[in-house]
Amino acid sequence: MTDTPTDPANTSATAEDDKAPGGTPRAGRGRAPARPTVRSFDTARRLRALTGVDEQLLARVRYERSKYTALGGVVLGTSVIAAFSMWNFATEALGRVSLLALIPTVIWMLFVLNLDRWLVTPQPNARRRTGPLVMRLLIALLLGVVIAEPLVLRIFQTAIEERVADQRTDAVDRLRADLVRCNPVPATTQPVTPEGCARTYVLSFGATPGERGEELDALRSDAAALQKRVDRDTGRLEAIDAEVRDECRRLIRIAATGLYQRTSECGRLRDKARDYRTTHRTSENEKRLAGMHDRIATIEAELTSSRGAFLKDRAEAIERRLDDERAQQKEIGVLERIRALDELAGGNAVLFAGVWLVRLLFVLLDMLPVLVKYLGGETTYERMLSTESNSAVKIHGEQVRLAERRAMADLEIAQDAIEQDIRRHRAESEAASREHTAAMNIRVRQAVNALEDEIRRSSAV
Repeated sequence: MTDTPTDPANTSATAEDDKAPGGTPRAGRGRAPARPTVRSFDTARRLRALTGVDEQLLARVRYERSKYTALGGVVLGTSVIAAFSMWNFATEALGRVSLLALIPTVIWMLFVLNLDRWLVTPQPNARRRTGPLVMRLLIALLLGVVIAEPLVLRIFQTAIEERVADQRTDAVDRLRADLVRCNPVPATTQPVTPEGCARTYVLSFGATPGERGEELDALRSDAAALQKRVDRDTGRLEAIDAEVRDECRRLIRIAATGLYQRTSECGRLRDKARDYRTTHRTSENEKRLAGMHDRIATIEAELTSSRGAFLKDRAEAIERRLDDERAQQKEIGVLERIRALDELAGGNAVLFAGVWLVRLLFVLLDMLPVLVKYLGGETTYERMLSTESNSAVKIHGEQVRLAERRAMADLEIAQDAIEQDIRRHRAESEAASREHTAAMNIRVRQAVNALEDEIRRSSAV
């Protein structure tokens, strides 16, 4: 970008130099015939407009035009970087590339462009005031931090997305484990929630195998008690039967007949065994125990089927809950990206240094307009601007004092005119009063003379 030699401001400045202080052209200096000006897009002039300089004043120091042209390019570059940063931020917030992202991008670019223009606009006597300089540097620093963060997220996008994907997978796995732990197969009609399970992890089911489990436990307990009783009775009965067999194998000879017969003890033991079976109901208990075992087998089969249905329902409910959790993890938000980047940088010193170096680089780039402006030293244009500003202040003060004097003079003149009118009206009033008094005296004298003449005539008669 080069400055065009035919600048309108330069032409106007040359025309002013050709005039004498009174406004007439200087003698001995001819003026070239006016040529029709061709309006074209002057890139250098447009860039200088971004720095807020006065072209007419800058035309007097042409050698500083290139500096302000370059400064305007820096301001434009910073606004373009800010626009790119906002585009990344908007697309990440929307979750997709959309034309709607152009609206905040353009607004942010114009805002940053205008703000940087205000920050670098030359101010008269700026070197004498430290407060505005510090304030502008702080504004540039904060603006750089805001603009740099989306760009840093864009550079480390791949690592951030991998980190977020791993975190989401871990979160889904933890949720699955909590749901399984907090929803065990109930063994009773009133299941107890395990410790450490929040209400959000407890699922609701229409039917559970807890009721059948209670019945099975009660039946098993009764069957075990009955089994003990049957075993005890069976053992006792087997002992009696053994005694019966042992005793009944013994035969005695009857002396009268010479025949052999069993002993009376054998009959007694048989009666004892029969009485034991009758009183302890061993056959009924064995049949009852067999029925209990059949019932237990049936309930166990039903309970196995019920548990299978429960496990299926629980798996479906858990999958629905996990689908809801995955549905909430559609797009990666900006805050989630920032948190993931901080976690990545916190565990890796090299990555931590790289992230902060990139951040500082973009912050420095966003602060370039102000740094270039205030670290470049005071220019001739700024000194001329300060001089003209001070001169304008003095001229304005003199004009104000002159206007004050003119107003005071007008007031004094008006006051004198009013006083003269008062004196004139007072003199006219006094003259009219004297005229009236004289007229009245004349009339009195005439009346007195007429009265004297009438008295004389009366006396003569």
